[in-house]
This record gives sequence, C-alpha cells and structure tokens, in this order.
Amino acid sequence: MAREAAPDTPEDRLAAVLRPVRAGNGFEEALQQILQVVRLGLVPDGGRLPAERELAERLGISRVTLREVLKVLQDQGLVRARRGRYGGTFVLPRPDAGGEDELRRRVAGVDIEDVLRFREVLEVGAAGLCAAHGLAGERAERLRRALERTHEAPLTDYRRADTLLHLALAELCGSPSLTAQYAAVRATVNDLLDCIPLLVRNLEHSQRQHTALVEAVLEGDADGAREMMREHCAGTAALLRGFLA
Repeated sequence: MAREAAPDTPEDRLAAVLRPVRAGNGFEEALQQILQVVRLGLVPDGGRLPAERELAERLGISRVTLREVLKVLQDQGLVRARRGRYGGTFVLPRPDAGGEDELRRRVAGVDIEDVLRFREVLEVGAAGLCAAHGLAGERAERLRRALERTHEAPLTDYRRADTLLHLALAELCGSPSLTAQYAAVRATVNDLLDCIPLLVRNLEHSQRQHTALVEAVLEGDADGAREMMREHCAGTAALLRGFLA
C-alpha cells in the first residue's frame, strides 16, 4: 500500500507541535505548545499564527482560554495582535541574543549535557528509521525541498531553515511520540544556539553534512544515516560546549 504524501505547508508543519491538551492543564500546555511554535520558527518573524478558531480546535481548548494564552505571549513581547480585515496574531522578531546578562539568563538552569545527549538519541534514531523504512514519492521530495531551503536561506534565516530540515526528518520517521519529544528538545537547543554566533565555516561544514545525511536516508543506508547524524550532532555539541559550558 502506498504511503500518504507527507504534508509540507506551513500549516501542516504545526501538526508536529500543536496537539489536543489535557483538561487539567489546558492553559499551561497550550502556552507551552504555542511557545514551541514561536521558538522553533515554524511561523517566521512577522508571520501570522493560525486563526483563533483553528488554534483552539487544534489544541482542544476554548477560545476564552486561547485568548488568555495569547495575552501572555503579547505581554512577553513575542506576538502582536492586529485588528481588521488583515488582522490576526503576528510573531514579533526576537531581540538579539547579545550580552553576557542575556546569555547567563538563557543558560541558567539548563543541563546542557542532558539536552545534547537527548537530542542526539532522538535525531540519530529518526535518521535511522527514515532510511530503514524508506522514503519515496512525496515523502522523499519533502526531505529534498527542506534540504534545498537550507542551501537557499540567507544567513539571517539559516537557523530556522535548519530547524525545519531536522523537524522534517523527525516527522518522516513515522513516530508522533518521537516527533513531539524532538520538537520540545529542539526548542531548547535553539535557545542555546541563539547565545552563540553564526560561524560561516561551521555552516558550510553543516551543509555538507546535511547533504550527505539526506543522501544516506534516500538511499536507504540506515547505518550511514545514523553515523552522519551522530557526527552532525557532535559538531553542534562541540560549539555549544565551547561557548557555553
């Protein structure tokens, strides 16, 4: 039986993060999920979040609760509400992560080693599963497009494109539980990455690894995909340890 084509629209990418919340913690879990959408760059700076009705339906909460969540995000300077025909809730650009005080604030309380190890386990596993199960048709094309976007992205948007490539691999492995866990840990990784500079040489190296990784996945080389992902994660980990540990 042919597999269903994997979605590749901005709205469908949100399905990796936005899920019905549990009744007891509806407000808190909804806030957590929308924060992940913002932190992962699933809606770019200046982009509009889905309409209130759609968000409320995806999360399984009332629109009253959703508005309380959006009010918190507005108070934190993460989104802005606009009225009128072309209104909605728009993601605001995040402030630059420069300065020792900001760096210390972001890193405080984060167990960097735990985050990096968990990320590696999830990413290596997802790459191996994608290669072992095989990607064809629209699923393979989705991965190719995600890779192309990392090559085309300007420096200012590179980390967002990088996030979407890795998130696509997590989704394509076929485990919603793994995808949800990866989205959470990637949001933390992105906060850490925001504390360090973009290094052109490192990005060039990462792009070569991305290309080799996607080739291994599409060729069904599970061992090669796992090894390349492990190497790729190690490179990022080395930079984060160097700057932040």
